[in-house]
Amino acid sequence: MFEPSSRYANCEDSKIVTGHDQTIITYKRRRFLPQAEKMTIIQEVTVTAGERLDSIAAKVLGDAEQYWRICDANNAMYPEELVSEAGKVLKVAVPW
Repeated sequence: MFEPSSRYANCEDSKIVTGHDQTIITYKRRRFLPQAEKMTIIQEVTVTAGERLDSIAAKVLGDAEQYWRICDANNAMYPEELVSEAGKVLKVAVPW
């Protein structure tokens, strides 16, 4: 359902039965933010003006789509807040 590098890849599947025809719908269960304080930090990055989270992920992790790992390491529910001001220091955790 999801690529192995997706943040949802390890989320548990669930099923629900709906409608008159008893259609079974498979879905991923909710993903909770991991505890950032338990992660191993490999680097800190200072945000520059106009920088985007995907470009930081590409530079540091080698894959722009892994921006969510930076979000997790910084307890961020709203990724855009991480790059909203220049000079902010972001943690980058070991990919698991």
